[in-house]
Amino acid sequence: MKITRNGRRPSGRGPAEWFTGDVYLDTAAEPSGPSRLAASVVHFTPGARTAWHTHPGGQTIYVTEGVGLCQRRGGPVEVIRPGDSIFFEPGEEHWHGAAPDRFMTHVAMQQTDEEGNAAFWGEHVTDEEYGAAPPTGG
Repeated sequence: MKITRNGRRPSGRGPAEWFTGDVYLDTAAEPSGPSRLAASVVHFTPGARTAWHTHPGGQTIYVTEGVGLCQRRGGPVEVIRPGDSIFFEPGEEHWHGAAPDRFMTHVAMQQTDEEGNAAFWGEHVTDEEYGAAPPTGG
């Protein structure tokens, strides 16, 4: 058993190569031994979002607060709310983030591949792509 006490790891700012806007990450789980699980609590400020990306083993996000948006390549932009769980298939290109006028926090869970990669990052989501979201209803 390994316990990592709260406060030992500061929140980290999400890299500009991966995110648009202000995003903060708290590590929840790191791959260790035979487990390849990586998990983070991701805090998005209004309008902040990921770049397009994929995960070799897929990804589940679980929304804990706020209102967010997500989209898989070629699909509609979806509104997501607390309690929603979204699974992106392995290799499925997608993005997720906060609604334009709301904060959003989710837990992101994914398996790393044999080389330790949890994600492969692409281009930033354009304002036009982000703006195609339906109204969030506050």
